[in-house]
Amino acid sequence: MYIKIFAVGGTIDKVYFDQKNSYQVGEPKIREILEEANVTFEYDVEPLLSKDSLDMTDTDRDLIYNKVKADPNPLIVITHGTDTMVMTAQHLEGIEGRTIVLTGSMQPARFRSSDATFNIGCAIAAVQTLPKGVYIAMNGRVFRPQEVHKNVDRGIFEII
Repeated sequence: MYIKIFAVGGTIDKVYFDQKNSYQVGEPKIREILEEANVTFEYDVEPLLSKDSLDMTDTDRDLIYNKVKADPNPLIVITHGTDTMVMTAQHLEGIEGRTIVLTGSMQPARFRSSDATFNIGCAIAAVQTLPKGVYIAMNGRVFRPQEVHKNVDRGIFEII
């Protein structure tokens, strides 16, 4: 089994930058997480963007769409910022013949208390078991893009 992973930034890849509590999006953390987990499937991580999802544009979403559509792999995971993850997932719904799962985290993966590792594990399991389509894996659940939103106050994804 082979899983293609596209990394586009977001909190999951943020790095503490200075004493003013600012962060910048760094290198994709998912490769390190999968190595530490000692996974036995083959995968490739392709960084596409290093952006906070609030800074993503329609052009960025088109880039993600075109890269996913052009990739021959049927199993795709995308690490993405949580604020506009639903928008990107909806943008990808026209791609057929693939199982595509977007995930991210509310805290940077570099933080001990981050939800990143758990969400990545859920996304990896989901991409292997779900039928073709586009999904979001967050907070221990899997959602369809048209049925979910991020509840900013509670810091979770939930059914609309």
